[in-house]
Amino acid sequence: MTLGELIERTERRLCAARLHYGHGTDNPRDEAAFIVLRGHRLPFDADLSRPADARRIEPLVRQRIEKRLPAAYVLREAWLDGCPFYVDRRVIVPRSHIAFLFRELTLRPRRILDVCTGSGCLAILAARAWPHAHVDACDISAAALAVARRNVRKHRLEDRVRLMRADLLDGTGVYDLIVCNPPYVSTPSMRKLPAEYRHEPGIALAGGRDGLQFVSRILDAAPAHLRARGLLLCEVGENRKALERAYPRLAFTWMRDEVFVLPRARMAGASRSGSTRAPAA
Repeated sequence: MTLGELIERTERRLCAARLHYGHGTDNPRDEAAFIVLRGHRLPFDADLSRPADARRIEPLVRQRIEKRLPAAYVLREAWLDGCPFYVDRRVIVPRSHIAFLFRELTLRPRRILDVCTGSGCLAILAARAWPHAHVDACDISAAALAVARRNVRKHRLEDRVRLMRADLLDGTGVYDLIVCNPPYVSTPSMRKLPAEYRHEPGIALAGGRDGLQFVSRILDAAPAHLRARGLLLCEVGENRKALERAYPRLAFTWMRDEVFVLPRARMAGASRSGSTRAPAA
């Protein structure tokens, strides 16, 4: 059996299993190719006429189907913007839209903060995008930081990416760019998540009743941690309309429907609609 034939057979099995996709691939064909090729430790452009070792791949396919494990957890590997990252169930599978937006920013930051870093993927990609920048990456989860540390070593960025344990921006410094992919899944949506997502750490997904619990805290705190011309780049999933209703005075710039960028200058005096809290300084 060739690699190509094994991919086709695996695709048929995945289709029959009625799985959910969204952890690096969005269809059974790509998922089958990912499992077969990386299960053989081969590049994605490998010659598909090469012989395949079906016995090597079978346990991986069974885990994907029977346990509904995301393929990234099965292989202990995820790819984002062409870069590989080690992953396991201590972190969510890298898939942030932010990864593809760095090249669209005209800012040339010297200091960057990645909040809720998880696997460290965005911190690493930011360090690669801006070779002269220093990146702080924080997370409240010590387990997640252990995975991030492994990835920082993998990409040989120990001298430029510093990991720290923090609750959002608490105890961090002042930066030119703050990047954040926080928990933003609303409570009703958490109850409806497909089985694949339930293998991921809930702490990295659940964003409270309206999905804005942590986004609001970040917006409140960000001005004190941004330089005068600094930017906040934040992902909010499907909560764009909810966020705009909650902050009617903020002029968000939406780089994607899921991701906004906001200069520090626009944050002054803004507070959540209906809130009695004092505005951020």
